[in-house]
Amino acid sequence: MKGLVIAIQFLTRLPTPRIAVSAEEFARSIRWFPAVGLIIGAIVSGAGWLGARIDPWTGALAALVAWVLVTGALHLDGLGDIADASGAAHKAPDRERVLAALADPHLGSFGVIAIALQLIGKLVLLHDGVGQGLYPALVAVPFAARIAPLAWTRWLPPLHQGLGARFRGAVRPVDLALWAVLLLIAVWFVPALLAIVPVGAAWGWWVVRRIGGISGDGHGAGIELGETAMLLAMLAHASGAAGG
Repeated sequence: MKGLVIAIQFLTRLPTPRIAVSAEEFARSIRWFPAVGLIIGAIVSGAGWLGARIDPWTGALAALVAWVLVTGALHLDGLGDIADASGAAHKAPDRERVLAALADPHLGSFGVIAIALQLIGKLVLLHDGVGQGLYPALVAVPFAARIAPLAWTRWLPPLHQGLGARFRGAVRPVDLALWAVLLLIAVWFVPALLAIVPVGAAWGWWVVRRIGGISGDGHGAGIELGETAMLLAMLAHASGAAGG
């Protein structure tokens, strides 16, 4: 269970016991990312349910604020950094230029726009999800999104000797198999979760082609985009089911 505690400490701002962590233990904590996603999902869904006692927009806002607070905007930061790096490499695809943009602690215009659009998109999608009472699905979305980093870590080259490289080698085939089986079980109840497969694959292809490899920022951005894609698929499925 130590790996789960480490993963909670890394992916959330939830209070946890203070423990000594080695580099190897930190790397192995990636195996617990999907489990932490369930915790995040429960908090987001609960906040949305409480807010919806007032109206759907309040529920959506409560869910979004809870999502940002519980994760400490960790993944949004990655999305902003990747957007800035992609913008920097738009006309001059130079590796040093990309790495410099990723290392810059300041947020550029590309990053601001990407984060703003992501928050607006999630708010609108959460409004419809809360309005339709899709709370179990909201629990599952962060879970499914955090399975993708295990696949990216296993199959994509690390961009540099940073966070992405530290996770490399820590993901075993049995870890992927276990979470894949649990994802398939979840898909039986929430079919929209299956969207993470093509979206995750597309993100992996894009980040290697455009950026040069996976990094901590790449993981964060991919998680954000995967969550939004599954929210959209969730609403499309619900709309189709209602129409049928």
